[in-house]
Amino acid sequence: MLDLRQLRYFVAVAEEEHVGRAAERLHISQSPLSRQIAQLEKSLGLTLFERSQQRIRLTSDGRVFLTEATALLRHADRLENLGRRLGRGEEGGLCVGYVGDAMHTGLLPRALRELHDDRPGIHVALYDLTASQQFEGLRQRSLDIALVPQAPPETDPDLRSALLLEDPLFLAMPTSHPLADVGEIPPGDLDAQPWVALEDSQDLTWRDDFVASCAAVGFTPDIRLEAPDPLTALGLVASGLGMAFVQKSMLRGHIPGVTVRDLPWFQRSVRLWAAWHRIDLRPVVASFRSTVLSTGNEEHELTG
Repeated sequence: MLDLRQLRYFVAVAEEEHVGRAAERLHISQSPLSRQIAQLEKSLGLTLFERSQQRIRLTSDGRVFLTEATALLRHADRLENLGRRLGRGEEGGLCVGYVGDAMHTGLLPRALRELHDDRPGIHVALYDLTASQQFEGLRQRSLDIALVPQAPPETDPDLRSALLLEDPLFLAMPTSHPLADVGEIPPGDLDAQPWVALEDSQDLTWRDDFVASCAAVGFTPDIRLEAPDPLTALGLVASGLGMAFVQKSMLRGHIPGVTVRDLPWFQRSVRLWAAWHRIDLRPVVASFRSTVLSTGNEEHELTG
């Protein structure tokens, strides 16, 4: 049976690529840490690290093992958290998975505020996870609800879902740009313009898909920068570094240095789905799901 302590030691060494720094992070000395890693490798019959005098690196097998070990430790932390809440008699609390757009649109904060007003003592644990990680968390019952950018597979026998909102994309450009004062912007005017693209860490093909969607309507963006989230993209646009497509929910009110335009010929949206297990074990889960769904309907009316 795997020792969770050894797994935590392994993850620390893998992330630091240095036994000394990992030992400082774990608040132990280097010798016992090295022994624990060696014992883990021996018990697995697997070489996890390539060692040299200068540094320690994961082997290819070690990288695969790191992915699974990290997932297991994350699940163990959620399970421990759940057990402690049950021990305090908190109805089990809630474990909520989400992606960034659930926060950017304000949907999750509003749903949590409504939950807090109704049940002020309940504990909520939030987990920023990919869609596939959230689906697995629902199946394992370590998550109660998932807020994801796509629905689970229709063939999944255990998971159910509902579309919460479609947040249309608008063009954001520097106020100083010559096109900022143009009445109608045809696709050709955006061809080869410097662009700030929103990267999607969950989709390795996001860049190709984005360029293809632009080409399909008649222009090719010159991607100069990649932003991890809409707020960063807007900051770069305000600095005059390029244009960006940003969802409507992020564009409420005046943004200094940014001009926003609706392009009727570019009809794309950011979607957000709620997913859950088909079996509700606790009333609080069903109640919060209803809150999320009703909040999604309200948000859809605002962004539609």
